[in-house]
Amino acid sequence: MGFKCGIVGLPNVGKSTLFNALTKTANAQAANYPFCTIEPNVGDVAVPEPRLELIAKIGKSAEIIPARMNFVDIAGLVKGASKGEGMGNQFLANIRETDAIIYVLRCFDDDDITHVDGKIDPISDYETIETELMLADLESLEKRRGGLEKKIKQNDKSAIQTLHLIETAISLLEKGQPARDALIDEVDSKAWRMLQLLTSKPVLFVANVDESSAESGNKYSEKVISHASEIGAEVVIISAQIESEMSLLDLDEQKEYLNAIGLKEPGLNRLIQSGYSLLGLQTYFTVGPKEARAWTFHKGWSAPQCAGVIHGDFEKGFIKAETTAYKDYVDNNGEQGAKESGKVRQEGKDYLVKDGDVILFKFNV
Repeated sequence: MGFKCGIVGLPNVGKSTLFNALTKTANAQAANYPFCTIEPNVGDVAVPEPRLELIAKIGKSAEIIPARMNFVDIAGLVKGASKGEGMGNQFLANIRETDAIIYVLRCFDDDDITHVDGKIDPISDYETIETELMLADLESLEKRRGGLEKKIKQNDKSAIQTLHLIETAISLLEKGQPARDALIDEVDSKAWRMLQLLTSKPVLFVANVDESSAESGNKYSEKVISHASEIGAEVVIISAQIESEMSLLDLDEQKEYLNAIGLKEPGLNRLIQSGYSLLGLQTYFTVGPKEARAWTFHKGWSAPQCAGVIHGDFEKGFIKAETTAYKDYVDNNGEQGAKESGKVRQEGKDYLVKDGDVILFKFNV
């Protein structure tokens, strides 16, 4: 189960530096000129999960396997990208393939790193990108509208539904609002997703600050926080340069480095966890002598659906789920203690799995 967050921003805002830190590689070329990233770079990143380490220790597991997310470093957009400026068509297509968008906004001054617009204004940067995405969505929707009108004349019910959704999106976009602002009924949600609108994707802001502002932010990041609160988005304040330097250190050295600069944890941990939450994702665990493993599921999924994350046969042949809440598992020192305390539950097909559940699935194929 792969989930992709696209890292998006204007040229020279720190996207590739951030990506390099995330993946602990130098595969994304970080350079002081536009379009240094010609192809999108995809990094597979472990989701920080301290609960998994404790579960593995209690379960005496030989191996720990965390949940994972994909981050995609997408080359810098510029004004006119929706009309193909820069390498706009290619980059917009890359964004379309992601599940969520992380806006990296430059919140630092540095005369040695040229800003494409010649000034530091993170909100202006965001509006430039968002406008290009809205224009691209409008163009895409207008192209589809003509074909649908022909089908409607033939009483195609699916076309009627799709055209209604297209008109809803166009109405918002023409007012300068992203498609994510639309109120869509559950019955239309699948058809809405099929439109693959760039501006319907959930967003997260990264305020990329200088090293001295990593702990408390600065005047630029304050603007980002203010704007994000207006649209109901989350902000993660990060110094990509610090994260890049820390990615080269081992865990003990990272702790010393964090203590020295007054930070409790790497900003990347907060970014990954925020991306996880943004997509409505949660974690359940399986544990045994061979391995302790974190599995990703969508909030609100049933036990059979979660079983299917491991293997389709688990969902098809689902019988029950032996379930222990994380706290009960830890407090009772593992499965056996939890059973003796009556904390292991036998859950059926209607059970909605909760974040942190430790589960053993029973199935028959």
